[in-house]
Amino acid sequence: MANTPIRGDRRVIFGWAMYDWANSAYVTTLAVAILPIYFAGVVVPPDGLEVGGTLYAAETLWGFMVSAAALLVFIAAPALGAIADFCCAKKHFLFSFCYLGVVNAAFLSFGKAGDVWLTMILFVISQIGFVGANVFYDAFLPQIAPEGETDRISSKGFAYGYVGGGLQFAFSLCLLAGHEKIGLSEAGAARLGMLTAALWWGGFTLVTVSLLREPRMTKTLPEGFRRVPLGLGYISLGVSRVWKTIRKLRQLRHLVLFLAAFLVYNEGIQTVIQMATIYGKQELHLSTTTLMMTLLLVQAVAFFGALLLAWLSKQIGAKRAVIVTLIGWSGVVIYAYFIHSATEYFVMGGIVGLVLGGSQAISRSFYASIIPEGASAEFFGFYSVVNKFSAVWGPFIFAIIRHLTGSSRNSILSLIFFFILGILLLSLVNEKKARKAGRELVL
Repeated sequence: MANTPIRGDRRVIFGWAMYDWANSAYVTTLAVAILPIYFAGVVVPPDGLEVGGTLYAAETLWGFMVSAAALLVFIAAPALGAIADFCCAKKHFLFSFCYLGVVNAAFLSFGKAGDVWLTMILFVISQIGFVGANVFYDAFLPQIAPEGETDRISSKGFAYGYVGGGLQFAFSLCLLAGHEKIGLSEAGAARLGMLTAALWWGGFTLVTVSLLREPRMTKTLPEGFRRVPLGLGYISLGVSRVWKTIRKLRQLRHLVLFLAAFLVYNEGIQTVIQMATIYGKQELHLSTTTLMMTLLLVQAVAFFGALLLAWLSKQIGAKRAVIVTLIGWSGVVIYAYFIHSATEYFVMGGIVGLVLGGSQAISRSFYASIIPEGASAEFFGFYSVVNKFSAVWGPFIFAIIRHLTGSSRNSILSLIFFFILGILLLSLVNEKKARKAGRELVL
C-alpha cells in the first residue's frame, strides 16, 4: 500500500487536472487546428509530395504521420508502464515524455514551405512525447480518485483540458485574425500560434510538477536484476512484467472485452479528431476562420459535454453512457458525408463537442475502475496501446480510402462501421464482473 495517502487530496487532484489544462493547448491549437492546415497549405507543395514516383496528397501524408507516431508508442507503452509501476516512477516518466513533446512541438513552429520531411519527423516525435506522457498521466487516476468518484474526477480532467485548450486556442485565433495589425503574415501568425501552444503546454505543466505526488510502494527486485547493466535490467523487468500480465489476462475476460470494444470504437473517434480540420479544408474548401471558429465551438461545448456525461453515467451507468455517445458519433459521420456549407460544418462541430468529452472521460474512468490495484501504469500502458493502435489504423484507413477514391467523403462515412461494432462489443461487457475480477487478481 502507499505510504503517503493521496487519494482524494484536493491539491493533488487539482495538480493532476492541470496537466490536461496544459497539454490540451498542444492538441487543440497545434495538432488539430493549425498544423494540419499549415501543413497542407504551406509546407506540402500544391501537387503533393512525390515518393518513389507516386504523388501523395497532404491528407494522405498527415494520416501516415499520425499512424507512425502511434505505432512507436504502441510498441513501448506497456513495458514503460510496468517499469514505472515497479519503480514508482510514473511522475518521472510523465514529465520526461512531456518535455520531449514540448521541445519538438516548439521546433515545429520553424518549419516553412518545402520542409515536408522535417515537419513530419518533428511532429512524430512531439506526438510520441504527448502520447507517452498521457500513459502515465492516466495511470494516476485510480490512485487519486476517491471511491465511487472516478467518473467525476476523469471528467474534471477533461473539462479542465477543454477550458485550457480553448483559452490558448482563442489567443491563437486572435493572432491569426489580426496578423496584419501586428505585422505578421498569415503563415507567420500560424507559426507563432504553434509556438505559444508549445510554451503553454510546457509552462502550465510546472503546476503539475509542483502539486502532483506519487505514493511510494515497496516492491522486491527480481532475482538477478542487479547482475546486469542498469538500463538492461529495467528493460528486462518491464518486458517480463508485461509478459506475466498477458498470461493472466484470461482471468480478466470482461476487461479484455472492454479493450476490444474500445479499440474498435476509438478507431472512429481518433480518426474524426485527427482528420476533421483537414477534411474541412480540402474536401469542403472552408476558410481558415471557419475551421478555427468551429474548433473553438467544439472546445466550449465539450466542456459541458464532459460534465453532462459524468452526470449521465451516475444515472444509467458508465457503459450505457458510452453507448449513448457512440450513437451520437454515428450520427456525426453520417451528417459529415452530406454537408457542403460552413454552417453545416459548424453544426457538426457542436455535436462533436457534445459527445467528444463524454466518450473520452467515461471510457477512461470505467477502465480505471476495473484494473488491478498497484499496476495502474502498466494497465494504462495497455490502454494506451489500444488507444493508439486505433490511431494507427483509423487515419491509415482514412488515408487509403482517400487515395483510392479521390474523396474524403467516402473515408468519413466508412467510420460508422467502427461505432456500430463498438456498440455491439461494449454491450457484452458486464460491469460488476469486470470490477470484481480486477479487485481479486494478484500480479
